[in-house]
Amino acid sequence: MASDSKSGDLPEILKRYVRQETVEPLRALGRFVGFGAAGSVLIGAGAVLVGIGALRLMQGWPAFEGSWSWVPYLIVAVVLMATTALIGLRIPDRASLGETDDH
Repeated sequence: MASDSKSGDLPEILKRYVRQETVEPLRALGRFVGFGAAGSVLIGAGAVLVGIGALRLMQGWPAFEGSWSWVPYLIVAVVLMATTALIGLRIPDRASLGETDDH
């Protein structure tokens, strides 16, 4: 009779184990990816708005009138590209994380 009570607990134990090892990590991963994506979108939008603001500021300067009116666009484009490159350099590659393509 003791074995019957243990076998009755086995499905419940297996359900809890599967939930603990699969469902909860997937929820945590989903939350991580969701916040990361939202943060990326907000930072990107902020960078674009700052770039537009800087462009409008420089367009009002008398030095950039007439044939020099294209210079503020070039400056903003170069600064945004340099910022993107610096951010890209901060992303670690897979080899530095100890990961390999061999499975």
